[in-house]
Amino acid sequence: MQHFDYLGYELLDDGRIAVITLNRPKQRNAQNRGMLVELGTAFELAEEDDTVRVVILRGAGPSFSAGHDLGSADDIRERSPGPDQHPTYLCNGGTFGGVEMRHRQEWHYFFQNTKRWRNLRKITIAEVHGMVLSAGLMLAWCCDLIVAADDTIFADVVGTRLGMCGVEYFGHPWEFGPRKAKELLLTGDALSADDAHALGMVSKVFPRDQLSDYTVQFACRIAKLPTLTALLIKESVNQTVDAMGFATALDACFSLHQLNHAHWADITGNPLGIGTVEHGLEDWRLSPEILPAAKQRP
Repeated sequence: MQHFDYLGYELLDDGRIAVITLNRPKQRNAQNRGMLVELGTAFELAEEDDTVRVVILRGAGPSFSAGHDLGSADDIRERSPGPDQHPTYLCNGGTFGGVEMRHRQEWHYFFQNTKRWRNLRKITIAEVHGMVLSAGLMLAWCCDLIVAADDTIFADVVGTRLGMCGVEYFGHPWEFGPRKAKELLLTGDALSADDAHALGMVSKVFPRDQLSDYTVQFACRIAKLPTLTALLIKESVNQTVDAMGFATALDACFSLHQLNHAHWADITGNPLGIGTVEHGLEDWRLSPEILPAAKQRP
């Protein structure tokens, strides 16, 4: 069995269901490079296994995922030159400088990988709870279905905290709707599980203490479907959305995301290419309160 440092991988229902668990609970499953590379390996394991029909992606601890890791000990170690540097920082543009390095690195490890997982040859279910923030949305959105605990909040705070125009896989207008996407990005406000269900983004909402059991039951129902039928249903919907412009819009918005990074790198000198509090942004290190997107609150 494959060894993972940042994930769990198990098979259920006589091997027809693969469960991938993000396992950095102290960091609320913030996505460091090692986790993302391992996640790609785990998805590939499930994809190549002809017994697996459904993949569940869940998170250990208090939250599904709080987004990109912007400075934990693991993140600093992986980025820093030396024997413990993650090898992906020395390829795919990692040895270049400036805009080119960031563009190529993010294309491989934040954007292209998410698109690849969206097109996995299995049905995928994101089982989410707690916080699903910013890049955490990417991991949920690349799945075919989303099942949420009743305590889940969905938000993209990179606009208000980092001065960025959303995350690399810009599914916001397709998942939230155009005006709601603008509102949520401009304010950093959050949707509840029930709000997300009303939008059609979430399929099921379960009590937190029953979430995993009910998600497996849901997956077992889907796993009964013939594999070709399930795949062609998935492909029919995905290709329809792509024909409506989804894939083209993703590519265009990734370029805008890189322009946004380049702006902040030029203005602030910050190698991460993000905005700072001096420019009117919230201090993300203080974890400002995320408010609900209430219709009667300014």
